[in-house]
Amino acid sequence: MKTIALLPAGSVSDEAAKQLFAGEDRVEWKHHRLIADVFQSTVNGISDYSVIPIENTIEGSVSLHMDWLVHEVDLPMQAEWVYPSIQNLISRRSELQNAAGELDFSRIKKVISHPVAMAQCLQFLREHMPNVETEHVSSTAEAVRIVRDHPGEGIAAIGTRIAAANNGLDLLATEITDHDNNYTRFMLVGSEPYTARKSDRIKTSILVTLPEDYPGALHQVLSAFAWRRINLSRIESRPTKKKLGNYYFYIEIEMSLDSVLLPAALEEIEAIGCSIRVLGCYPSFTYEQLL
Repeated sequence: MKTIALLPAGSVSDEAAKQLFAGEDRVEWKHHRLIADVFQSTVNGISDYSVIPIENTIEGSVSLHMDWLVHEVDLPMQAEWVYPSIQNLISRRSELQNAAGELDFSRIKKVISHPVAMAQCLQFLREHMPNVETEHVSSTAEAVRIVRDHPGEGIAAIGTRIAAANNGLDLLATEITDHDNNYTRFMLVGSEPYTARKSDRIKTSILVTLPEDYPGALHQVLSAFAWRRINLSRIESRPTKKKLGNYYFYIEIEMSLDSVLLPAALEEIEAIGCSIRVLGCYPSFTYEQLL
């Protein structure tokens, strides 16, 4: 049996994880309120894998989660996949209706959700509730639970249909994200390779730290990939947390470490004095592949 740590039931993480592991009979889910507890579950051997959202179409990187992967734990990346992030406004409709029985957004005093989900719906909030108070919590599922536990207080949550159904609440407005093509990218991390599904697309993620800051340093790193015609799907700088102005580069490479070209490129980068940390070599799945 595989044990999977993830954010609460009814969150987008929960939906995405169940899609990746669909068809597997022996899976145990360990839901946690905080992402730190998700990571620590696998670090401490309580679970085999952690499901970590790392990037969103609208908001880009989930910086807190990336920093955990880099600075706090040493859990190899074993698979990545994408899942649509469809958000809805959730509360008790009966508490928010006017005398005519129509939904009155002005009766909503506060909207709560995960900060990434909240940011995906800013246009909707500005249009319908420009002055509403907003509050960030640890997950969309946690936001819906809070609404359930605080009736009559004029609170609404941004979350999933499943979370609304699980908590006996109403969908006040559906699909309220600012863009239709809104997907979240998830990473499966743990010590064991993921072998349940196969993909012809293999990626490698690395961290590159420059020996010093000098003109052309990053160009030298990228040149090692460019002349070998190795495609990079993502490059992002993040602070090393050691000194102001010092950064590492997170790079995603569209190639397996088992290839001939990639190890040679990494050796060239190390030869110019850079340090490299391989975060994982893993299969990458599109949403359509997992349907």
